[in-house]
Amino acid sequence: MTEETPGFDEQQPDVPSGATSDDAEPKAASSSEEEAAPAGDTGQDVALVAQLDQARTALNERTGDLQRLQAEFQNYRRRVERDRIAVKEIAIANLLTELLPVLDDIGRAREHGELVGGFKSVAESLESTAAKMGLQQFGKEGEPFDPTIHEALMHSYAPDVTETTCVAILQPGYRIGERTIRPARVAVAEPQPGAQTVKADESADADDKESGGPDEG
Repeated sequence: MTEETPGFDEQQPDVPSGATSDDAEPKAASSSEEEAAPAGDTGQDVALVAQLDQARTALNERTGDLQRLQAEFQNYRRRVERDRIAVKEIAIANLLTELLPVLDDIGRAREHGELVGGFKSVAESLESTAAKMGLQQFGKEGEPFDPTIHEALMHSYAPDVTETTCVAILQPGYRIGERTIRPARVAVAEPQPGAQTVKADESADADDKESGGPDEG
């Protein structure tokens, strides 16, 4: 008669064929890891998106700073160029202003027929150089008087003018571009007082003769 070992008939956990109980535990662990993985990936994506937004914000700020610097540099270059041109024009104007008395002497010598020989060549060379630097002479007899470019040194009346007129140029005026560096000094003549009234009466008489004279009652 055989003795039975105590507890031999106790049920053991079912184990698939060809597998042990140790093999079942890793599967359960791997299953839990797979379930936790998606949550970890989502957190990483959020962090990457936040970093990308920060990088974009920093890039936009740097781009704005660069654009402002470029605009400031362009404005600086324009100011420097404008100041350089202004300084050059002032220097030229100052130099030519100092030469005006010499040019006046040359003009007077030409009027008296004294501009001859070597002096004539030097004078013409000086006038040509001044013209190349932008100096322009103005002022002619018979032109209307303009107080912005003329300076009246003498005044008279004349019956043959209808407005204030420059009848003599005592000293020519000079300009550089639109800038007047010396007004033309002139003698002016105004219409003779009463001349306009006489001319108006003469015109009325002429109209009456053309129309057959005044009507008789």
